[in-house]
Amino acid sequence: MDTPVILAPMAGITNSAFRRLCREYGGGLYVAEMVTSRALVERTPESLRIISHDEDEDIRSVQLYGVDPVTVGQAVRMLVEEDRADHIDLNFGCPVPKVTRRGGGSALPWKTDLFTSIVQTAVKEASKGNIPLTIKMRKGIDEDHLTYLDAGRIARDSGVAAVALHGRTTAQFYSGQADWSAIARLREALPDIPVLGNGDIWSAEDAVRMVRETGVDGVVVGRGCQGRPWLFGDLMAALEGSDKRHNPALRQVAESIYRHAELMVETFGDEGKALREIRKHMAWYLKGYVVGSELRNRLALVTNLEVLRGTLDELDLDSPYPGADAEGPRGRAGSPKKPALPKDWLLNRSLDAEQSRDISFAELDVSGG
Repeated sequence: MDTPVILAPMAGITNSAFRRLCREYGGGLYVAEMVTSRALVERTPESLRIISHDEDEDIRSVQLYGVDPVTVGQAVRMLVEEDRADHIDLNFGCPVPKVTRRGGGSALPWKTDLFTSIVQTAVKEASKGNIPLTIKMRKGIDEDHLTYLDAGRIARDSGVAAVALHGRTTAQFYSGQADWSAIARLREALPDIPVLGNGDIWSAEDAVRMVRETGVDGVVVGRGCQGRPWLFGDLMAALEGSDKRHNPALRQVAESIYRHAELMVETFGDEGKALREIRKHMAWYLKGYVVGSELRNRLALVTNLEVLRGTLDELDLDSPYPGADAEGPRGRAGSPKKPALPKDWLLNRSLDAEQSRDISFAELDVSGG
């Protein structure tokens, strides 16, 4: 396939169980959940679980989040030397306040010195194992503090293999519409490396339209696949010119839910934990289908596979695919808000001494948000 389709990392979503389920419906590059470089260097059990891959994953893709060039470099070196990844992505797109208020995620590219140091260090370490390293970012902090063109050029000059842009700012969070025109401008500004587009790809037709309108080399999908693991098969078919699509009746959706739960049990080795995790997916899977509130509530409280199977069998399994009602935005988009940033973050594009000290706390969480 000439146009790559990539699953964007989502904390608590893109674990090995969901990646395997997506692969069963079609191909693509599936990136593991985002992990902080500090947690990985410290080898916390949760960080090692996050970067684990199934034996049949052709490309073991890991996304790192970090704010310290030394720690990021150590994490990349670990992945390379221990043969734990075939592709490494750096996340500069996370808009979550607990990350940005410490200078991480989508706030970080504003500080060009820090951004440059992190990317250059990571590329240097990855190149020792001939591992391609890419970055994902947002347009900027807000419309008055855009960073994507500068960051894209810095990343290119540092030797990254590709750049992915989510067409929203930190301030937008996931609200409103993604700005595909910004993606097109980045594509035009970086003619010598692949540019990937992200934002508001809810269907195969959206992916085709993004490629046509922006000229990107590939698409990155996040929320659009929640409760729709077959979306990647649809995207690949559409980009190859096929009209083949998955339009599952409720019976097929129920089977996907149960299969997902089985894989979660295998992943966690704990049926109770696995079923607690699957609950968050229920509303996404059932979006658009006629399912009564009582059944929805019970599915959101399942405790084991036996109960899940019995409850799924109570659905009107012959209900047809509801079309566009099953597509579109998933989960909570939130609303535009003032970004949470470190003190005086926007005064200039370089770190001061106080900010350098404070930003070290941004890697305390394993998943980075």
